[in-house]
Amino acid sequence: MPKRSFRVGRSRTGLGLFATQPIKKREYIVTYRGRRIANAEADRLEARGSRYMFEINSRWTIDGSPRWNIARYVNHSCRPNAEAIERKGRVIVYIARRKIKPDEEITVDYGKDYFDAFITKSRCLCVKCRERRAERQAKYRAKLKRAAKRKAATRKRRTAKSAAKAAPRKAAARKTAGFRTAPRKR
Repeated sequence: MPKRSFRVGRSRTGLGLFATQPIKKREYIVTYRGRRIANAEADRLEARGSRYMFEINSRWTIDGSPRWNIARYVNHSCRPNAEAIERKGRVIVYIARRKIKPDEEITVDYGKDYFDAFITKSRCLCVKCRERRAERQAKYRAKLKRAAKRKAATRKRRTAKSAAKAAPRKAAARKTAGFRTAPRKR
């Protein structure tokens, strides 16, 4: 039996498929296996929480729920390194879009429908989206820090101005207090 070019391992999103050896561009990776069901039945299964449905066309869907379907562990990415290709009418295979290095996760773009239905709520966890979120968060933090500095500088200027205005009044009050010679009567 030939050695597989992938393994199932722990990923950020649960379990994922990882390359164990270099995979060349356009090379076969794995076949998406499962029973072929009608789209109406697939919709009923999805309503009950099944997520491993692969729609072949407007009539048929592959139910990839069985654990022996290794391709079900291929996760979503906005910048995928593999793609799904239909072969011989109803067989779905994943092939590499670019060279994949060992220990790199094998990912595909699931498409807008799946993304809207399942991923949007929990946010995409692919590398590119995490980097983009971190960059936005850093910009936001820098903006808050600049605003806090401006606020502190404004507050400092205001206290300096009010102290400058109050200083002549205090000095005048001290001068007038010094001219009193007789004690006050009650």
